[in-house]
Amino acid sequence: MIGLLSRIFIKNHTDYKNPEVRRSYGFLTGIVGIILNFLLFSGKLFAGIITSSISIIADAINNLSDTGSSVITMVGFKLAGRPADSEHPFGHGRIEYIASLFVSALILFMGFELEKGSIEKIINPEDISFNVISLVILGLSLLVKLYIFLYNRKIGSLISSSTMKATALDSLSDCISTGAVIAGLIVFLIWGINIDGYVGVIVGLFIFKTGIESIKESITPLLGEKADEELITDIRETALSFENVTGIHDLIIHNYGVGQNMISFHAEVPAEMEFMEAHEMIDTIENEMKKKYGCVTIHMDPVLKDNEQTIMYKKLVNDVISTINENLSIHDFRMTDGNINKNLIFDVEVPFGIKESDEEIKNRIIEEIKAYDSNLNVVIEVDKKIY
Repeated sequence: MIGLLSRIFIKNHTDYKNPEVRRSYGFLTGIVGIILNFLLFSGKLFAGIITSSISIIADAINNLSDTGSSVITMVGFKLAGRPADSEHPFGHGRIEYIASLFVSALILFMGFELEKGSIEKIINPEDISFNVISLVILGLSLLVKLYIFLYNRKIGSLISSSTMKATALDSLSDCISTGAVIAGLIVFLIWGINIDGYVGVIVGLFIFKTGIESIKESITPLLGEKADEELITDIRETALSFENVTGIHDLIIHNYGVGQNMISFHAEVPAEMEFMEAHEMIDTIENEMKKKYGCVTIHMDPVLKDNEQTIMYKKLVNDVISTINENLSIHDFRMTDGNINKNLIFDVEVPFGIKESDEEIKNRIIEEIKAYDSNLNVVIEVDKKIY
């Protein structure tokens, strides 16, 4: 159904990275979610009342909260699409992550309410009555929720939306919740044992788990997470495709919402190039890459390619750091001649998670290089290896 509606109402519906297409999908899935969840709420509330089942009524209220989740999804996509302004020069894309956080909080709240009601039902049990109509309603609602989960997961993945992924997780928890309620009714039908309150407790715990996972996924991009490997590789390959760019380093990608990145890196160019020519080349590369990635800033680093002495000492440094840790790397390598000593100046990129401190690694490198030639003066700047 979503596929058909997207073809009818969304222009260029397969252009998933287009901001307008993403917003249209957010609105479409939000509207469908509101309609389906309200129908499920009405049906389950009716089933809960005629069976006097707390777990069915709780499941119905959970679907009502899902209607609110769909509204939040729509509002989130609408606000995230607002253009940049003087107070938010990088746009409002992160509002989508905040909307996802609200959905996650709503999941946790419903889990808490379900736990409270279920415990009360265990302490003060009430008889429930089996009704075929209720079982049919619950079975249909399970299928509908499974459909909502599948389309939210699929479209959330296609348009890289954390809000829709959170909504999908919420729908999955509802599937398990409804399945547990059905199981409880069947146990009562066959053995006459009322496990309604216990089923509610189990469902509530699962909803809590889903909410916590969803909150984690929502908070991560707000805190600042590593960019997707595919994007990192694409940026590197694009930059290196330009003539006279021999390497890049210090790549930084700031995310301000899906498809809204601020990218900066250092481009290594031959030191022999005339300054104005190199500057013009970098400007051209920036403008070309902005068309593909948005905001791109490039710092130019001149590199000596053909100086034999520089090449020899750079190889020495690379050999030294590879013996210390194969994950270390260097950039901005240059050499100057002093009256007595040769100065080796370079940056070392140290990945996160290495047990030794930056200072310990730095001292080890200096010690091993000076063991090779005591007249070498080594100047090192330590960087953290992000990408």
